[in-house]
Amino acid sequence: MKIIILGAGQVGSTAAQQLSREQANDVTVVDTRDEVLRDLQDRLDIRTVSGNAAHPAVLEAAGGSNADMIVALTNSDEVNMIACQIAWTLFRTPTKIARIRSRDYHHRPELFGDVAIPVDLAISPEQLVTDYVERLIRYPGALQVLDFADGRVRLVGMRALKGGKLVGHQLKELRAHLPNREVRVAAIYRGGQNVKPEGDTVIAEHDEVFFIAARDDMRMMMKELITEEAPVRRVVIAGAGNIGFRLARALEDRAQVKLIDRSADRSRRAAETLRNTLVLTGDAADEELLLEENIDDTDVFVALTNAEEANILSAMLAKRLGARRVMALINRPAYAELMEGGKIDIAISPQTITIGALLSHVRRGDVVRVHSLRRGAAEAMEAIVHADGRGSPVAGKRIDQINLPEGTTIGAIARGEQVIMAHHDTIIEADDHVILFLTDRRHVEDVGRLFQAGTRT
Repeated sequence: MKIIILGAGQVGSTAAQQLSREQANDVTVVDTRDEVLRDLQDRLDIRTVSGNAAHPAVLEAAGGSNADMIVALTNSDEVNMIACQIAWTLFRTPTKIARIRSRDYHHRPELFGDVAIPVDLAISPEQLVTDYVERLIRYPGALQVLDFADGRVRLVGMRALKGGKLVGHQLKELRAHLPNREVRVAAIYRGGQNVKPEGDTVIAEHDEVFFIAARDDMRMMMKELITEEAPVRRVVIAGAGNIGFRLARALEDRAQVKLIDRSADRSRRAAETLRNTLVLTGDAADEELLLEENIDDTDVFVALTNAEEANILSAMLAKRLGARRVMALINRPAYAELMEGGKIDIAISPQTITIGALLSHVRRGDVVRVHSLRRGAAEAMEAIVHADGRGSPVAGKRIDQINLPEGTTIGAIARGEQVIMAHHDTIIEADDHVILFLTDRRHVEDVGRLFQAGTRT
């Protein structure tokens, strides 16, 4: 697939890195900054073009005439929309994805479509991150909570802690612990290394466990890995930018929310709009301010400013002063890996969250949802099984008859309104939504072919 990525910022660079790793993709990146393009070209097997992403000549030089997809990820909504319009008008590019940050555009869906601005998918990284953090706050103790099959199936990542009912016990004991629940452990990471989840595998303290469960069963499984956590009642958010403001608005009706920002103008605008949030002007890394606001009585502290160093420092300070759980928005993967699980409970990566929305539109086969995990090393996906005949090769087969790539697990199947946990003798049927976990994302193309209509095995 020939893909043109417009914009080499954090999200654009991550998209180029992920997509160029897959052999079927031919990636070109466009940006105005020559030094950024040189760095990308030194690290990745891609082509680069320097210039304004909204100029027809630049798009043509990037290969717009035969591109399969345009992914417009510049910092300007207007440039992204114009680029999609030009790609459709001049080249009839089949798929056009645009990063659109302004809520005013998202609230007017009639702007987009074949007879309007030709954007097939409008992505708001800010809203994706807001939804992601809101789910983490709703389910205390979770490292990741990801939806599949319209929210009927969830993949949850947790760190097993002392006091969890399953900690120190074999996985096969789970059925006795939860006799009327269907849960599947998809992967276990111990000291950063993958441990194959089998019946006699013992869950150890500090293991990172990923499990798949129906939405109504997930809280029961969470109690198997940690002691039961009280609901979140008090939240402090550092940063009143797009993400911090949206998160405060999402939480303020069910929790006591305080929002801190250094900018008096941003604080004033937030205070004028938010109804039940206490908005403060100040530095979230100011120890005196945090103590005055009873940080030691805070359930969750979330640092969401544009400066990742400030996020790290304020989250570490909040943790030291007694906040029960702290999260920080961290763009650089190296920083995130260093900090998560230590002084900071969860490092939030906007690129990793956003890339899943892109990948589900790039993958071959009928892949409808993709989530990138463990800083892009692992992946979870939802694929639709087509009917027999020219359908996918897995239709009508038992799971143990399917030649899955190494490290790939079928965790669950959504069949109509029914959620079925996968076992070796489960038969895959046409129109099933299959949820898979890949510990090694290098096999994503092989998995995609299993769900591609007309493919033979």
